Amino acid sequence: MRPRELENSNGTTRRSEETMTDTFRARADRLDTRRGGFGFQNKPALEESPAALRQVAQAVARAKEGDREAVRFLYLQYADNVYGYVRSIVRDEFEAEDVTQQVFAKLMTVIGKYQERDVSFSAWIMRVARNVAVDHLRRRRAIPCEEVRELQPAGAEHEDASRSRSMMLRDALAALPEEQREVIVLRHLVGLSPGEIAGRLGRTEPSIHGLHHRGRGALRTALAEMQCGPTVAGRAAA
Repeated sequence: MRPRELENSNGTTRRSEETMTDTFRARADRLDTRRGGFGFQNKPALEESPAALRQVAQAVARAKEGDREAVRFLYLQYADNVYGYVRSIVRDEFEAEDVTQQVFAKLMTVIGKYQERDVSFSAWIMRVARNVAVDHLRRRRAIPCEEVRELQPAGAEHEDASRSRSMMLRDALAALPEEQREVIVLRHLVGLSPGEIAGRLGRTEPSIHGLHHRGRGALRTALAEMQCGPTVAGRAAA
């Protein structure tokens, strides 16, 4: 290809890219107007009409090339779906908003790994959302687990034993079924009442008592097998 032809080809490519960017800017603006632009909404149903899927496929291809308007389009297309899904995991609307923002902040760095032949983009972004939400829960729950009360006075001579008991407690908690673990943490380490836990998790109070009873029993057994005495702070009676 001669220099003049190469120059014309590059110019055509740039104009084509600019046109695509403008297209996704306009599409994103329409979505933004439709959403109202105020926070997130719980939107369980995905829009997966043939036209919508074609636009998403085009946006993904452009986003992989660094087109921020295409990324903005994907954000506005799926933000409410991601928020609704994340909220069902973290059970808190404000934390769900933070996690949703983290998901799309991460999108630019991970979208290159997405392959359409493996899974639909909507399923893939929900998988990313779940991973971010679970990581968020793990970080949130790691803090109360350090609040284990020691049976012996604090001091340098007990530091190693204290660290060992904390690690054993974390291992024992990690081995519990997720629902039991969540109730144990909220009850004994966060200090919520059974009624408060029921409201937070969307369960009945009797079911919380049942999970709490089974969780305490399993935790006590696990700690006994580790030859670790019960050190969880019982802030309130069951």
